[in-house]
Amino acid sequence: MEGNKTSVIFLMGVSGCGKSTIGHILSETLKIPFFDGDDYHPKKNIRKLSNGIPLTDEDRYGWLHTINELAKEQLQKNSCVIVCSALKKSYRDILEEGIQGQVKWIHLIGSFEQILERLNKRENHFMPPSLLKSQFDTLEQPKNALEINVSLSPKDIVDSILNENNNKSEFGLFGLGVMGKSLSRNLAQKGFKISVFNREVKGSEEGVAIDFKNAHKELETAQAFSNIRSFVESLQTPRRIMLMVNAGKITDMVIEDLIPFLSDGDVLIDGGNSNYLKTKERYDYLKSKNIHFIGVGVSGGEEGALKGPSIMPGGNKDTYNLVKPYLESISAKDSNGLPCCTYIGEEGSGHFVKMVHNGIEYVEMQLLAEVYTILRNMDKNPDEIAKILESWKKTANSYLLGITVDILRKKDGDDWLVNKIVDKAGNKGTGNWTTIATAQLGAPSTMIASALFARYTSFYKEERLNAGENFGIMPLKLNLKAEDILNAYQFARIINHYQGLKLISEAGKAYKWTLNLSEIARIWTNGCIIKSDFAEALIPILREDDNILNNHSIISKLKELKPSINRVVAECVLKELPISSLSESVNFLNAYTTGISSANIIQAQRDYFGAHTYQRTDDPSGKFHHTDW
Repeated sequence: MEGNKTSVIFLMGVSGCGKSTIGHILSETLKIPFFDGDDYHPKKNIRKLSNGIPLTDEDRYGWLHTINELAKEQLQKNSCVIVCSALKKSYRDILEEGIQGQVKWIHLIGSFEQILERLNKRENHFMPPSLLKSQFDTLEQPKNALEINVSLSPKDIVDSILNENNNKSEFGLFGLGVMGKSLSRNLAQKGFKISVFNREVKGSEEGVAIDFKNAHKELETAQAFSNIRSFVESLQTPRRIMLMVNAGKITDMVIEDLIPFLSDGDVLIDGGNSNYLKTKERYDYLKSKNIHFIGVGVSGGEEGALKGPSIMPGGNKDTYNLVKPYLESISAKDSNGLPCCTYIGEEGSGHFVKMVHNGIEYVEMQLLAEVYTILRNMDKNPDEIAKILESWKKTANSYLLGITVDILRKKDGDDWLVNKIVDKAGNKGTGNWTTIATAQLGAPSTMIASALFARYTSFYKEERLNAGENFGIMPLKLNLKAEDILNAYQFARIINHYQGLKLISEAGKAYKWTLNLSEIARIWTNGCIIKSDFAEALIPILREDDNILNNHSIISKLKELKPSINRVVAECVLKELPISSLSESVNFLNAYTTGISSANIIQAQRDYFGAHTYQRTDDPSGKFHHTDW
C-alpha cells in the first residue's frame, strides 16, 4: 500500500489491566478491526491457565506466531488493534516479526494491588487472579512503547493514544540542505506525517524550516521546527530521525545535541556520506545509551532524493526493520517494481557500499571524460561527440552516459558551455576514502585510485600549463574507429565494476558482514548515479558467483573487446594523449591473467635487503626459505 500507512496497534500489559476494554473503544473510534489475542490460544493453553498453571515459553510460541500471521494478513487490508499480554521482549519480537516498521506498542501499566483488585471483580475469564504475580514476574518493560497508567478513565486512555498518533509525526528530518529538502518532500508525497528541523542563525539562516514547509503544498501537514527539544517531542515513539547534515564533526555535534531529548529505543539514521569507520563508532557509542543507529547511503542527487533514490542501509537488522517502510517507500523502484533499497549488512556496511558506489562513479565519469578527450582529438565538436555517445545507448546505456550527452549539447551563446568550463575537477572525499580502503584491505581496485589521482592531477592547472611548455608534449591526431572506442569503453566499465564489487566482497570477509552482491547490483539499477543496463545484467551473474570474471559470458565479452582497447590505448600512448583509466583497465587484466608474474623478483629483493623469506616453486610444502645473498 502506498506509503505503508497501515499499522497494527498492539495493546499490551498484564492480565486485568483493561486491554480488551481499551482495545474495543480504540478500534470503534478509529473504525478499524479489533482482535483479542486470548481468542487465539489453543485449547491446551486455556486448560492450563484455568487450572492455575502458568504458561511456558513453549506454550506461547505457536500462539504468538498465529497472532503475528493475523497481523500480517490484516495489514494487507487495513490497520487494526490487537490485544496481547506480550510480557517478554522475545514475545514482542515474534509478534512484530516482518512488520516492525508498522507496529505501535501501547503498554497499560498499574500497580499489582490495583490490577489484582480488578481481576478479583472480573467474571468468566479462564485466567485466575492467582496467576497475576507470575505475570508481573515475567514482565520485561518495553523500551519502545507508549506507557499509559490504568488509573485514567478508559476515555482518557484512548484520548492519550489518539493524541500520540494524531498530533505527533511518525518520521523526522534533521537538516534541510538540498538532499534533506528533497527527501522531506518525497516522504510527505508518500503520505507520511513528518517533522522537519533546521537550525536558525540570526541574520543569515532564519525561518528555513517554516519557509520550506510553506513553500510546498505536500508539506501542509508537516511540522516545522528550529528548536531541537520541540522537534524531538513532536515525534511518535520510538522516534525515527534522519540526519541530513555534513559528514564528520557536524554529525557528531548533532548527535550530542539530540541525545538529551531522546528515549531508549529511539532510532537515529545518518543519511550523509559518512566514513564507514565513523559509522561503526557511532553505532557502538549510541548502543551504550540504548539508542539505535543506522548508517544509510543515499545516491541520486537532488532529483533522485525527490523522485526516488537508491538507498543502502547498514546496521542492526531489527533496527532497520523499524525504518524499512519509510526508506523503501521513498526509494526508486527497479524494473520489477521492487524498491531500490535493501538491508546491506551489519555496522557501517551501508556507508561502505555507498562509498564504493562513489568510487565506481569516479571511474565511470573519468572514462567518459577520456572518451571525450579522444573524440575531441579526432576533430569532433561537442555536438558530434554527443551524437556518437547517443548512439552508444543501444549497447552501453547509463545515467552518466545520458547526462554527458546533455552536457555536450548545452550552448552558451555561440559556443558550447563545456568549452568554457575550467578543467579542474573537485572531489568530496569518498574517492579518497575508497582508495584508502582498497589499500587497507589489499584489494586491487586500481581504477578507482587512477580516477582519483586524475582529478588531483587536474587541479594543478598552473603547473600543467607550465609543464606543457617545458616538455613540449603536444598530442598528435588519433586514427581510431568509433567502434573501437566504444569497445574500449565497455571493456573498461566491466573491469571497473569487477574491482568495485571485489572491494565490497573483501570488506565483507574482513569485517564479517553478510553481504549480497546481487542485491547490491539490483538497487544500483535505478535512482543512483551509476545506474546502468550493465548493473541490471550483473544481477543474475552475481547470484552464481561474487567474482564476475569467473562468468563465461563476461569472459567471452572481454575477449571480444580486448583487441579494441589494446588498439585505443596503444594509439593514445603513441600519440601522447593521457587516458589513465582506460589504460589501467587493460593493464589490470593483463596482470590479473598472468600466471607467472614478475613478483618473484620483488620477493627476492625483499629477502635480499630484509630477510623477508620466499617460497620455492620446487617445494610443494609451501615452506618459507631465506638465502644469504
